[in-house]
Amino acid sequence: ASYDVTSRIFDCASGRCLQVLQGHGGTIFSASFSPDGGLVVTASADRTARVWDSNTGCHLTTLQGHSDLVSCGHFSPDGEKIVTASHDGTAKIWDSGSGEVLATLEGH
Repeated sequence: ASYDVTSRIFDCASGRCLQVLQGHGGTIFSASFSPDGGLVVTASADRTARVWDSNTGCHLTTLQGHSDLVSCGHFSPDGEKIVTASHDGTAKIWDSGSGEVLATLEGH
């Protein structure tokens, strides 16, 4: 996650940058791997979260529906769902494959 609107995936052993995830239109506040390590979800000031293939760096889907910045996004333990939290006072649960909103939790 970064103020330069990119996220980067590094090899822990060598420190070499493996992927640069580009596409957000604002600061990226968090980046989290799926349980199997194959996907990354990023959360941004551009009011979206994005899902990426961690091996190729390809953008797979954009999670749109928050009306303010998205501060974080995390995968469920089985990798089937993503939860995002926003400064709009909601958390949303998404299907990680389709990007469909499954639930909106208000009052946060």
